[in-house]
Amino acid sequence: NATTPRNDEPETASRPFDLTRNGFVLGEGAAVFVLEELGAAMRRGAHIYAEIAGFASRCNAFHMTGLRPDGREMAEAISVAMNDAAVNAGEIDYINAHGSGTKQNDRHETAAFKRSLGDAAYHVPVSSIKSMVGHSLGAIGAIEIAASALAIEHNVVPPTANLNIPDPECDLDYVPHTAREQPIDVVLTVG
Repeated sequence: NATTPRNDEPETASRPFDLTRNGFVLGEGAAVFVLEELGAAMRRGAHIYAEIAGFASRCNAFHMTGLRPDGREMAEAISVAMNDAAVNAGEIDYINAHGSGTKQNDRHETAAFKRSLGDAAYHVPVSSIKSMVGHSLGAIGAIEIAASALAIEHNVVPPTANLNIPDPECDLDYVPHTAREQPIDVVLTVG
């Protein structure tokens, strides 16, 4: 099953990276951005929330949700995006995970972070906003970018709510329960 059967407890149903997770929770929402060249935004005095410094996309050319446990495709996309942004693993201050709350996805992501960031993966906070807002499917990418921009704006890492019993295969710093204040200049978002 893709979605959790915990319909009688919606506030704790979404549990990314938790050993007791059993699927994602559908959510809804939207986000809209004005994208423009940095110089143009600065000339007109715009409030700049964030700069998209690099990006990449990959797929396994086989199955949309048939993720490899080694995280290879996502790791390659992360490496290409970091190269595009001229950022190294040690410069990433926060990772906004896709964090859908399925065992397959959460383990795939954890492996991808380790594969692409090496030892730095153990030193950067990672969280999933889906633990709080659910999975709005097509809109979630934009919502996660908005959350990433606000993390930079306010120097706060959002928490992963409902992370009570960490999955031993997801052994990174997933910021359980409580937001964390810290300087944030570079965010990797993988939604």
